Amino acid sequence: MNLSPQAQIVQKALSAHGLDLKVLELPASTRTAQEAALAIGCQVAQIVKSLIFRGRQSGLPFYIAVSGVNRVNEAQMEKLLGEPIEKATPEFVRQQTGFSIGGVPPVGHSQPMATQIDQDLFQWDVIWAAAGTPNAVFQLTPADLMTITRGRVISVT
Repeated sequence: MNLSPQAQIVQKALSAHGLDLKVLELPASTRTAQEAALAIGCQVAQIVKSLIFRGRQSGLPFYIAVSGVNRVNEAQMEKLLGEPIEKATPEFVRQQTGFSIGGVPPVGHSQPMATQIDQDLFQWDVIWAAAGTPNAVFQLTPADLMTITRGRVISVT
């Protein structure tokens, strides 16, 4: 099966990490955590929501991999990151990651960025992340997520 160009970027990034993870493009939308869980047939909590925040002072991007059922406590995140943050605009997300909201993967970003990983994802043996488009995903383990992002495990709630 031929992958779309954006999904191919993700597949190449995964392969570069030496992991045998396969990007799948589904007929149904995986744009939201709820849509992804329905399309895949898993729990919403097993979906990795890719959230990008922007440091208000530094202008730096911050990537947070969040369990699909959780919301980020922004005040707590500001303490952890050391500066006020704001939700990134769609343009900023595209500029920093190379991907549009609804398909942002945890790998293959056009710019390196600090990564935080929701500790709640570690309750699952298998999780699912976006793979570059609003209908592309890949299955991985929480340990794989740490490997590909070099992220720091935190409490986001």
